Amino acid sequence: MTYAPYGSQGQGDVRETSTVRPYAVTGGRVRSELSDLPLEALVEVLPGAVSSFGLPPEKRAILQHAAHTYVSIAELSALLRLPLGVVRILVADMQEEGHVTVHTSTPVNVHTGHGSSNSGLSLSVLESVLNGISAL
Repeated sequence: MTYAPYGSQGQGDVRETSTVRPYAVTGGRVRSELSDLPLEALVEVLPGAVSSFGLPPEKRAILQHAAHTYVSIAELSALLRLPLGVVRILVADMQEEGHVTVHTSTPVNVHTGHGSSNSGLSLSVLESVLNGISAL
């Protein structure tokens, strides 16, 4: 990491910048099998992952930011000052390696009441909940 002054007038504010190109961080990949994670997907660090050794600095930073609370993909991108695509690939890799788990919301289809094949939601359950609330 190198330090470069922020702003063109050479103000006293110093900002950390990375000398490593984003394509080098991902090993030249622009996509992985799981890298289509939504921006709002929440990253949770698994219990044994905080003490993981041998990880690149970007993955260690993800573990540090998500160690105590859930952090979204968009927040990680902003905190690490990396493009969203790079963060998605890193998080997908970390999920495959067993360091983190990613929580995504599955949209519900209004016609069938199902989000995915295993979502367990049905339109009849939602209608009965609405009827129960209306009866109050």
